[in-house]
Amino acid sequence: MTAADRPVGEKRTVRVEVDRDACCGSGNCVLTAPEVFTQDDADGLVLLLAAAPPVGNAELVRRAADLCPAGAIRVV
Repeated sequence: MTAADRPVGEKRTVRVEVDRDACCGSGNCVLTAPEVFTQDDADGLVLLLAAAPPVGNAELVRRAADLCPAGAIRVV
């Protein structure tokens, strides 16, 4: 099912994966979706708070992935 096939207003759940080895610690993900991402206090790298974020956060998660300069966030 594509976005065009979904009824208007239907929210889709997404799955998120992060690659800490690729992360550069910019923090864009945390600023964009703080319910889903945080940064490790020790090294500043991304930490995933929710691999399956709450419904309604899908667009924010996609935006965080798009804003990641290292491409360390994958939305599936």
